[in-house]
Amino acid sequence: MPAFDSAREKFAALDVQVLDISVDSILSHIAWQKKDIGMMHFPLCADFYPHGEVTQKYGILRGGPPIPGICERAAFVIDKNGILVWAKVYPLDQTPEMDELLGAVREIGFK
Repeated sequence: MPAFDSAREKFAALDVQVLDISVDSILSHIAWQKKDIGMMHFPLCADFYPHGEVTQKYGILRGGPPIPGICERAAFVIDKNGILVWAKVYPLDQTPEMDELLGAVREIGFK
């Protein structure tokens, strides 16, 4: 997440709003930011209740190992019409590459 925060001006220049969603609660997000990563400057959304409703619709709610009930690490680009135009799922231990995401956004035609 810090990588997205560091790149927020690049995304903003392309008129892109970054959002994060996980199945953790809002209180968990706040504690995580305060203790581990620092405060983010984009919305952190909680898909906590009903558990995983949104992440399940995007096909990234894990049902099996290593930890059932968490969501995959993924990035999505949704255009201004609400259409999903780009998606990639990453290994849980890999952070999405900002250059790859910025390139995808530019290729799709944002700004």
